[in-house]
Amino acid sequence: MNDNHSTRENPNKLIGEKSPYLLQHAYNPVEWYPWGEEAFKKAKSEDKPIFLSIGYSTCHWCHVMAHESFEDSYVGNLMNETFVSIKVDREERPDIDKIYMTVCQLMTGSGGWPLTIIMTPDKKPFFAGTYFPKESRFGRIGLVDLVKRVKDLWMNERKQLVESSEKITFALQDASAESPGSSLTEKVLNKSYSQLLERYDKINGGFGTAPKFPTPHNLLFLLRYWKRTGDDEALKMVENTLGSMRMGGIYDHIGFGFHRYSTDPNWLVPHFEKMLYDQALLTLAYLEAYQATGKEEYANTAKEVLTYVQRDMVSTEWAFFSAEDADSEGVEGKFYVWSKAEIEEILGIEDAKIFAKLYNVDANGNFLEEATREKTGKNIVHLSSQLLDTYSTDIELLRKKLFEARDNRIRPHKDDKILTDWNGLMIAAFSKAGYILNEPKYIQIAEKAVKFILNQMKNSEGRLLHRYRNGGADILAFIDDYAFLIWGLINLYEASFETSYLKTAITLMEEQLKLFWDSSIGAFFFTAEDAESLLTRQKETYDGAIPSGNSVAMLNLLRLAQLTGDDKYEKKADQLGRVFAESVRTNPVAHSLMMVAVDFAVGPTYSLVIAGDEGNNDTNAMLNEVKKQFLPNKSLIFRPTEELNPDIDKYSNFIQFFDKYEGKATAYVCINKTCKAPTNDINVAIEHLSSKV
Repeated sequence: MNDNHSTRENPNKLIGEKSPYLLQHAYNPVEWYPWGEEAFKKAKSEDKPIFLSIGYSTCHWCHVMAHESFEDSYVGNLMNETFVSIKVDREERPDIDKIYMTVCQLMTGSGGWPLTIIMTPDKKPFFAGTYFPKESRFGRIGLVDLVKRVKDLWMNERKQLVESSEKITFALQDASAESPGSSLTEKVLNKSYSQLLERYDKINGGFGTAPKFPTPHNLLFLLRYWKRTGDDEALKMVENTLGSMRMGGIYDHIGFGFHRYSTDPNWLVPHFEKMLYDQALLTLAYLEAYQATGKEEYANTAKEVLTYVQRDMVSTEWAFFSAEDADSEGVEGKFYVWSKAEIEEILGIEDAKIFAKLYNVDANGNFLEEATREKTGKNIVHLSSQLLDTYSTDIELLRKKLFEARDNRIRPHKDDKILTDWNGLMIAAFSKAGYILNEPKYIQIAEKAVKFILNQMKNSEGRLLHRYRNGGADILAFIDDYAFLIWGLINLYEASFETSYLKTAITLMEEQLKLFWDSSIGAFFFTAEDAESLLTRQKETYDGAIPSGNSVAMLNLLRLAQLTGDDKYEKKADQLGRVFAESVRTNPVAHSLMMVAVDFAVGPTYSLVIAGDEGNNDTNAMLNEVKKQFLPNKSLIFRPTEELNPDIDKYSNFIQFFDKYEGKATAYVCINKTCKAPTNDINVAIEHLSSKV
């Protein structure tokens, strides 16, 4: 351990914050400030540049840099002499993170976390990078040398630094400019598929090499492309990827849930962090694969992921926590890996042999020590085959024994803040699970989370807020908060047919249009019109680890147009797509969730209204049959006919005269706004919903 490694007796300015990440740095020797006027005023009055460090609480290399440098008293003193230092939690302030990550990418060609920015007191950056070791090595400047160099330049060559910052700011604003084009068509879907096919790993599934990320929205698009074209290769890509991930070490076979990404092309060695958004998006992918293929293993995987979320990621108020760290006791993966001897001690020799054969456990281990890259004798358990039933021993019983033993270990840190956007994704996933698996408990969990957000995550004026922790909500919501929550609400309406969820989705969409829509050329800004003024007001379209707010909003607008009959929403979706059309056409694979929206927009799209008495056998039979079908471009409305003026009539303007036909539950199908004859035969309705015209 470094001799200078220390914590201070009195905390710095981060001590009053709610963010777990900021609180992790509250006793650093560095005089950290949260982002705010106090820090910028101090920088101006003391004539110092600003050192901006952005990360998040479950980021492995953020911990490493903190331990090496920010907890070091020598580095802390040096930084305090030179800078006013600001810490930002990227999950709490994605608006700040997105701007300065774009700066880093413009300046260096890459990005990541921890993100390091050095800038003038008026927030204009002149240096960017990511992780820096304490000392310079292998041609990479260390933080100590970097601070000394910046101090010298600030004192002696400031004019050049300021000129550089002006150029970078101009380049940033120029990069945010859009040039609207023509509407996106089926041609861009074909190009996106071709790009995915080129990057597809035929052996291991997934796309590209290492590190390999799940990117479930690629799979959501491919399922739709298969449905559209009948191209079996698209479905094979989905199935191989989902199967390989489920068998690999990226999946937690003992406690369930997916780790962040795989460090190798084989899905074996994960970065062990677990993120809420990955659980949500992967659940959606497995559920849709189950609908498309009828294969139970996909449904079972989705159920296991939801089991993990319910068990470990739900607050006492029934909202969802953000993440679990990769590290415990200062070692990445320690909580998750096993020696052969440990397993033998817990299971007994004979059962351990069976488990070891199935889950690839051996004495040497397959988990390498990070610093030396030598084998540790620890194993990342993973499957070579999905055929679990070839073993007579109850494998589930063995898993439970190991889970109970693991539960006694020191757990990784949990980031227990509640984010509206990530909760929206999880609500979408639980609602979809309730719908597809016909499981009321999943719908109830989604309903509880919605209730929490609507009751606890609004300010006194009724505005949606982004973050909740320790009894308080704060930070005005961003586009992702609105878009992802609306996604969840639409899914929840279709799962429950509780009209209030559709009403709330419409209300939030109207707020979103008012607060975020660019009235000059269209599409949604990331921040609201009354949000803090930053270097630029960005619009995000890239569908990375998390899909962009604009992509999700485009799909929401199209779905609401179908559900309400209001073509205003469809017009907005078309305008949104045209704003980004040229950049999307250039690289559609980087916009795979937007491709899901384009697939919906290009059509054919289907609206299905089922009119019948609620709870009657004929109504339930019709609804249950529809839920089994993979019909991604349909909207589903239930109109209860036992009521004289059902609530749904207020929010959907084309269904008021839809009633039972010949006294039985009736399906009304419209394809591209052209309606078929009503039918009591669900098989006829399914046939209509599967036709192309």
